[in-house]
Amino acid sequence: MPLRTLRYAITLCLTVLSLTVSAQAFELRCEHDSLYWLNDWRLPYPVYQFQTGDVDGNGSEDAMVGVIKSTRFYPEKARRLFIFKQVNGKVRPLWLGSKLGGILEDFRFVDGKIRALESTADSLYVVSDYRWGGFGMTFERFIIKGVNRETAIKTFSQ
Repeated sequence: MPLRTLRYAITLCLTVLSLTVSAQAFELRCEHDSLYWLNDWRLPYPVYQFQTGDVDGNGSEDAMVGVIKSTRFYPEKARRLFIFKQVNGKVRPLWLGSKLGGILEDFRFVDGKIRALESTADSLYVVSDYRWGGFGMTFERFIIKGVNRETAIKTFSQ
């Protein structure tokens, strides 16, 4: 594991992340670097990002968790996006994504959308917006595309 990733994992493990909106609360707890708990939901993967917001537009907070794992269709470990909702006080998956568009580097929740920093097969970067599409995320637009990493990160962070 690269030192930067390990430092971030340790920081996440030492910090309990909790966000509360209305009566709903999501809490991400770290048991060790590859076992987290989102309230009562077991996440047996390294976590690189955690955000909350109303992803599906139904007026309730959802939790967005970035995990590092392989999938059936993409066997190489990579960054994935999982989205959870609460039903009767219990965490339930809304979407367990294998892939957005490009190679997911990071994400954040902006103006009701997922903003993604993605790399491409030709080693360039894009920043894209995705919105909820009924079952999963739907591409909405590029904020910037075909740029170097530094430019993409600057755009992503604005």
